[in-house]
Amino acid sequence: MPLLSTKVLLRMVAVVVVIILVTFHGMKSLYGPRKQTERAPTRQLRLSGQPSPPGPCTCPTGSVLLQEHLPKDQYEELVKRREKELQQHKARTASVLSSLLFALPNSPLQYPMQGFKVPPLTKTLIPGLALYPEERSIYKVSLNVSKGVLTTEFPGDRVKVQGHGESRLVMESVSLVMLNDLLTKVSYTSTDYHIHTGDLAFFQFEDHEAVFPITIKQTSLPVLYDMGTDISSQVTITTKTFLRYTELKKLLSSIRTFYSSIKVIIADDSFQPENITGEYVQQYIMPPAQGWFAGRNLAVSQVTTKYLLWVDDDFLFTEETKIEKLVEVMEAFPELDVLGGTVQQNQFYFSLIYEEGEEMDGGCLHRKSQGKFNPLPGYPGCFLASGVVNFFLARTQSIQSVGFDPKLQRVAHSEFFMDGLGSLLVATCNSVSVGHQPKATKGEDHARYAKFRQAGAKDTEFKLQLHFFKNHLKCVKYG
Repeated sequence: MPLLSTKVLLRMVAVVVVIILVTFHGMKSLYGPRKQTERAPTRQLRLSGQPSPPGPCTCPTGSVLLQEHLPKDQYEELVKRREKELQQHKARTASVLSSLLFALPNSPLQYPMQGFKVPPLTKTLIPGLALYPEERSIYKVSLNVSKGVLTTEFPGDRVKVQGHGESRLVMESVSLVMLNDLLTKVSYTSTDYHIHTGDLAFFQFEDHEAVFPITIKQTSLPVLYDMGTDISSQVTITTKTFLRYTELKKLLSSIRTFYSSIKVIIADDSFQPENITGEYVQQYIMPPAQGWFAGRNLAVSQVTTKYLLWVDDDFLFTEETKIEKLVEVMEAFPELDVLGGTVQQNQFYFSLIYEEGEEMDGGCLHRKSQGKFNPLPGYPGCFLASGVVNFFLARTQSIQSVGFDPKLQRVAHSEFFMDGLGSLLVATCNSVSVGHQPKATKGEDHARYAKFRQAGAKDTEFKLQLHFFKNHLKCVKYG
């Protein structure tokens, strides 16, 4: 019996030992060190290149397909010329600064992520360069650029520099303190004159690499307007007239009821111009029937105040036409370019939704009537949009920079805001309104005016063909 007990006890011990060994082996396999079968990824920030080109855009239901309005025998040549112009447009507007950059984590490199701007051909210190690694026996970094050269101060005995005054600069030292001190003295100088371009700097330490953008930009002189002390020194009223002198005179009379000394500029392309007299009124005579946008260009070109107020020649100023309120909003939001009001309480506005599309096909544009964006804080009834009614206050410089296409003579309003999409920040407010005169139905001038006012089929076709080429569009939906 004692012998049997001993054998049983030994078996039990053996089982326990096996269990312990198996458990230990499993723990070691699960938590112990493993032999790497794949190389660990390097800590590099890589340039991904330009964003992928856009795919084909989708024309909303009900869109006008512009290709259908082009002369079939000219289509292929039009497409070739449009493609050439598009590539030139991209050459003017594209930049390495639009490249996608991805930063991997835990990099010991410190560098400026954005905001480093240098004048062309001007030596400029690169701010924020530093290295923060674990301790090494020697530290070595390099900087590479493509559109400039790199320089630093000549080092002491414990720092070695290669490539001073070249596009690749290598610095090496046994002292991290001395290396970081030298990094604070690295400068960049572009080698070619350009008023607005960019470069990419590659900053490397061992297998860690960072890329940061350098904006090369010629600083522009500010263009400032003296606001003076009253509305007359702040705003000029502009209008375009054609064969509607009765309406124009009523407009001028209503303006003088509320603003006795504000300047009014009139662009006039009537067949037999009538001399419009009056203090603070400037009338500019054009060749006959040049059209809506040509007249706007002329009127706007003569404005010298910070703001212009655009009105149609058949509007009427009322007690609710408070230009000062529009100026107040524009001054509160300096980034605004255009601020629309209402015409007889009608707050017309629209949004423009644009999808770029493929190069060969073109983009898709949707104009949504009454489409709007976020409100302007502190001003109830005011919100951002893409376009507004023909009663708006605008920054003179902004309007002059976009301009009105004189090719468009009769079918032209949204087209100005289409050309300004991405350049003009537009808003609308319902707190300022202008009146509208009753439509005239009698008289020789009215009959002649109506003939020119109403757009014909040729005008509409021409506008659509212009959108195809000039705006590189495939389709437009007017909603």
